[in-house]
Amino acid sequence: MSLSSRHPSSKNQIRLGFVPLTDCAPIAVAQEMGIFKRRGLDVELSRELGWASVRDKLTYGHLDAAQSIAGIALALGLGINEMRCEVAVPMILNLHGNAITLSSEVSHKEIGRGEGLKSFLAHKWKKERPFTLAVTHRYSSHHTLLKSWLARHGVLAPEQVEIIFLPPPLMPRSLAAGHIDGYCVGEPWNSESIISGAGWCPVTSSEISRGHPEKVLILSGTFLADRREESIALVASLLEACQLCESLDFREELISILAQKAYTAASEEVLRNSLGPVFNTGVESVNANGFHIFHGDSTNRPSMEKASRILSELRNAGVIPEGTCGALSRIFREDLYHAAEQLLQEPAFF
Repeated sequence: MSLSSRHPSSKNQIRLGFVPLTDCAPIAVAQEMGIFKRRGLDVELSRELGWASVRDKLTYGHLDAAQSIAGIALALGLGINEMRCEVAVPMILNLHGNAITLSSEVSHKEIGRGEGLKSFLAHKWKKERPFTLAVTHRYSSHHTLLKSWLARHGVLAPEQVEIIFLPPPLMPRSLAAGHIDGYCVGEPWNSESIISGAGWCPVTSSEISRGHPEKVLILSGTFLADRREESIALVASLLEACQLCESLDFREELISILAQKAYTAASEEVLRNSLGPVFNTGVESVNANGFHIFHGDSTNRPSMEKASRILSELRNAGVIPEGTCGALSRIFREDLYHAAEQLLQEPAFF
């Protein structure tokens, strides 16, 4: 019996938010390839400028679910700041997919892969403003990755580097205009600056923190409580889409989907650099195996190990207080993930 015949309410639309990044791929693929529909779901996608919008719309009930940085799920679920609401993370959408990009005005010969940054800032930085780097959100992996990279190369004092927050799509134009000197962001916005000649990439996130969880699916607590079976069907749909996204045979079709205006609107050339077998860093071409991981092994499982890792990285970066704790299993829901895996064993319907 189909989900729709069991529950007439499943005909209600599911409002699913995403931010235009390469790793919105599972959501785009599930929509464009009809995977949501085959599981009886009517999904309305909402393209958001950045993570603050995702957070606010989930909190105030304007979204039922969203692609999200994991830190937002923890911040909302644990009440780390003034905003708190019940949320659930039933799956990880991908690992890796981020990079650090610096302005082409900052010489690769002086910076290298970061080892020359401290000396450059001490002796070569002549502008009257601080060396300015952007990340997407206070609770984002981009923030923790950037801080880890800076610390690894001895750049510890806050006065040496100013970190600001910008929505992902605004970063390349801000770099090109000279308003910032670099950023840490998800693809394709590193490739956008690299292909245009405005920037170059010293390091990818898989090199900074191998295996780090990146985006998650976040469900509003109200949606999960009221429409549990649809929540599980949503996860099953996205798990199926993640498998497609990981397939190299599907890669060109994935690039065509993500290039659509409704998703990233990036050029296919930029997306091919992001998703191809070779990544042009603006300095050299490197093997891109592992740059994006959408599926395989336990990639998508929202385990306590992954939740603890994310919380620890936020603590280490000084983003949240040391004493922050809570029931992570209330947020990272392996039970929903396993229910979706079970549903995948059943045939979808048309």
